[in-house]
Amino acid sequence: MPSRPTTSKNSSHPNRIGILLINAGTPQTPTTAALRAFLAEFLSDQRVIRWPRWLWWPLLHLFILRFRPRRVAQKYQGIWTDQGSPLLATSLTIARKLETVLQDLSNDPVSVTIGMRYGQPSIPAGLRELRDKAVDRLLLLPLFPQYSAVTTASAYDVVFNELGRWSKMPEIHAISGYHRKQGYIRALASSIDDFFSENGEPDHLLFSYHGIPKSHAQAGDPYGELCLETTKLVVQELNSANVRYETAFQSRFGPEEWLQPYTDVLLEEWSEDAAGSVYIICPGFSIDCLETLHEIDIEARQLYQKNGTNSFRYIPALNDHASHTQALVEIVQPFL
Repeated sequence: MPSRPTTSKNSSHPNRIGILLINAGTPQTPTTAALRAFLAEFLSDQRVIRWPRWLWWPLLHLFILRFRPRRVAQKYQGIWTDQGSPLLATSLTIARKLETVLQDLSNDPVSVTIGMRYGQPSIPAGLRELRDKAVDRLLLLPLFPQYSAVTTASAYDVVFNELGRWSKMPEIHAISGYHRKQGYIRALASSIDDFFSENGEPDHLLFSYHGIPKSHAQAGDPYGELCLETTKLVVQELNSANVRYETAFQSRFGPEEWLQPYTDVLLEEWSEDAAGSVYIICPGFSIDCLETLHEIDIEARQLYQKNGTNSFRYIPALNDHASHTQALVEIVQPFL
């Protein structure tokens, strides 16, 4: 466990610490109307879509937002739970668990809340909640382990736009990523080792990360390289020394070339070759969501098992597992 700070709990001037956990976001309901609003916000982000507005705006409003929301809403309906969105429900649980642990470790009051880049609860709403608690120190932690301008920088666009409206600014610490932090790597490796113990070792272990357009990487976005480093570090940490592994990228959108190899293309090739058992883990997703629960555990499974003989298993995200909470504690504690 991390060590307790050495300052006295009897300090007459404690810092009030606020931590904002940031994630991509989720629609409020799995309906066409809610998906239209959610996708309109997401696909209007110039960090995500870099095409000229004169070209992109007609495509978005005349075609994409007319047809895509209904298809995506059906996918969300397949993963929705009694608690609502899996991403939102698990995010709230993680925030509560992290706050409980940090309250015990810190000499100062700690408040942890969440903010979504798209949808609700929004990043500005989370920041204002912490402002209302009069925090003196603000720690920003996007739950995107591998930095990308598409995710982390986009979230910080919103953060600092909101903070720029404030008259009184707290002390701010902004974490840009944690793709090689030991606690995170250890938690991933432990989840894989445990899965191997329960299900046996596969013929292939596939690390699947959300993709970005190749043009973003060529412009300097380091995301792809960070994903490859995460894979390498996790494999080095595994108890199994002979596992055959590959890294691929999923969730591409539009006509551009994205980072390769593509997860679906690779799985189709393996399926045709009768490559045997495949386990997939998605280390770029801190919490299970549409891209893991539907795109991987339903669509990718169907793709790989279309010949009826291949074995496919999805290794869940870290979610609200104790090892994930511990990893986040190790990431934020130096800033306390």
